[in-house]
Amino acid sequence: MEKKILGLYDIETIERLADIVSEKKLSEITLSDGEKTITVKGRKCPPPPPFGAPAGMPPMADSALSDPVSQPAVPQKADKVYDGNVVKSPIVGTFYSSPAPDKPPFVKVGQSVKKGDVLMIIESMKLMNEIQSQFSGVVKEILVKSGDPVEFDQPIMVIEQRRS
Repeated sequence: MEKKILGLYDIETIERLADIVSEKKLSEITLSDGEKTITVKGRKCPPPPPFGAPAGMPPMADSALSDPVSQPAVPQKADKVYDGNVVKSPIVGTFYSSPAPDKPPFVKVGQSVKKGDVLMIIESMKLMNEIQSQFSGVVKEILVKSGDPVEFDQPIMVIEQRRS
């Protein structure tokens, strides 16, 4: 059986990457082998809420709106409200504050950052994902420790906006 080659990777590799992205509901996956690199993108993640939206409001499920009687009356734990821009994990994985154990952290509390600066690495499925800041300001709080597991949309860091 002859393998069809598409660019630098065979079609079977590309199809398997697409299957992984779909099965795991990832936004994208990148495979790099020396000079060859391929990125397969899946569905886009929903955009973050606008700045004006209250920060502690949990989203309501459609089923809660359509049939409130079937939902148990369990009090919900209120999310903590942070003073500043909250950087949340875009994926499930492991948080790392530095590029290697023997290297200094990307950022520290009190440090100024600009939009686009690398704040952390989140390892997911053995891939190291550099997470860039969406905000400019000063790192006010780091909410997790290096090596801690993180969930999708979990608050990781608070960046206080600079006052002009």
